[in-house]
Amino acid sequence: MTDLKFGAFLAPHHPIGENPTLQLQSDLEFVTHLDRLGFDEFWCGEHHSTGWEVIASPEIFLAAAAERTQRIMLGTGVVSLPYHHPFMVAQRMVQLDHQSRGRVIFGSGPGALPSDAHTLGVDPMLLRDRQDEAMGVIRRLFESDERFTHESEWFKLIDAKLQLKPLQKKMEFAVASIISPSGMTLAGKHEAGILSIGSTSKAGLQALPTQWSFAEESAAKHGKTVDRKNWRIVLSWHIAETREQARIEARDGLLHHNNAYTVGTLAAGEGAIYDTPDQAVDEMAFSDGAVNVIGTPDDLVNKIKDITELSGGFGTVIGFVHDWANRENTNRSWDLVARYVIPAVNGLLDDYKESNEYVIQNRDTWNRAGQAIMSKIQENERAVAAMKEQAGPSQSALAPHSGEATKKAAKRKPS
Repeated sequence: MTDLKFGAFLAPHHPIGENPTLQLQSDLEFVTHLDRLGFDEFWCGEHHSTGWEVIASPEIFLAAAAERTQRIMLGTGVVSLPYHHPFMVAQRMVQLDHQSRGRVIFGSGPGALPSDAHTLGVDPMLLRDRQDEAMGVIRRLFESDERFTHESEWFKLIDAKLQLKPLQKKMEFAVASIISPSGMTLAGKHEAGILSIGSTSKAGLQALPTQWSFAEESAAKHGKTVDRKNWRIVLSWHIAETREQARIEARDGLLHHNNAYTVGTLAAGEGAIYDTPDQAVDEMAFSDGAVNVIGTPDDLVNKIKDITELSGGFGTVIGFVHDWANRENTNRSWDLVARYVIPAVNGLLDDYKESNEYVIQNRDTWNRAGQAIMSKIQENERAVAAMKEQAGPSQSALAPHSGEATKKAAKRKPS
């Protein structure tokens, strides 16, 4: 039996047009929906521009989510470390860990949107080195009992020590990874988990077989270890009872998301622009090498199995939250994943199936029970007469115990 965890990543990517206040409330309601369904993790990001990605502080959002949920882990996906003083990030994460009663995962990144770095006056060439430096300082603040001083070209600490440590003895660190080796290399150096966001693109998916080796090599170089159970792979899906229903629900939103945001905004018009909703679905979900799943629970199960084989194994499936479908159908999609995909992937129904097959193939006890009932009936003349009035064996209360039923059951193929 496999033991994959499942979670969700809300960047978010919300099309411009909805009331922002209501939108944030809807996102919080979505987290409670996931918690009720038993998902393991929820992640949200930090962005400051584009009009689509509208959560500026994942810590504030997750603090509100913590009050509405019971068990789901809450990950910053991610805090853009070059935009913040590391001491203040550490303080906020500690407070969030206590407010959530130890349900926080500290995810960090260099900053995904160049427009954010521009606004803050930070040279993009400096971002990854600053993330690296900040991660080391925050780890030291979390774990050290001694005061220390750290001077950098972009921040300074003097006799620094947290007055309150995280509630968790060892809060998990995680980094975002797209296609380049930098995220994986950083994960190895800092013994962190990985959130592979690049797997939502064809290029990122194709890079998975070599990605893990970057983390292992970096970990070995720095005397650390990495564990595949802390590797999270992000996928995009919309699930319905049939492929046709999934297509109908998702196609218009998928077309708009691709044309207006993925290509029109993030890629400055460089990329595939689709003419019709069905063309978008055909190319993005059903063409060779397609990374998105628009279909049934079985389609998603098969995709997860394919990626497990391709990657060599990982720990958590993270669904990318989007607005391809309306709110009702989106919630329904995640409901279907919880009800059918997770049990199938993790073998939760295997014992049910074995029990059913065992009963079908081993009828001796059932036959004996039928004989016992028949014996008592034969002792009572009125009961015998009543049984003779039955229309036939198929309507008899003893039909499930009959020899004929046993023969038919034995011939049936297991489902």
